[in-house]
Amino acid sequence: MKFPLSIISTLYRTVLRNPKYRWTVIFASLLYLISPFDISPDFIPILGQIDDVALLFLFVGGISELLTEWMQSLNPSNARGEVNSDSSSSNSETQTVDVDAVSVD
Repeated sequence: MKFPLSIISTLYRTVLRNPKYRWTVIFASLLYLISPFDISPDFIPILGQIDDVALLFLFVGGISELLTEWMQSLNPSNARGEVNSDSSSSNSETQTVDVDAVSVD
């Protein structure tokens, strides 16, 4: 059985990736962060900030993944760190390299 926080994290990131609900999740997350009404009230010294910090980490992590994927989709040839030295090389065939795997003990 998965840990409940990992289930929540996976669910949040999955919903954030869905274009239909993306902006709703973003606005709801920001509204929750600035709202005085929380699961654990903010006037409790440490417990009050735990839910806000957890949501902030989920939010920033999810948005950074979306931005990374978006930037890679803009330039798919450089997505894996490849650099084209010549524009004509992008039209050439892809070369395959065979590698023999050896187990190391």
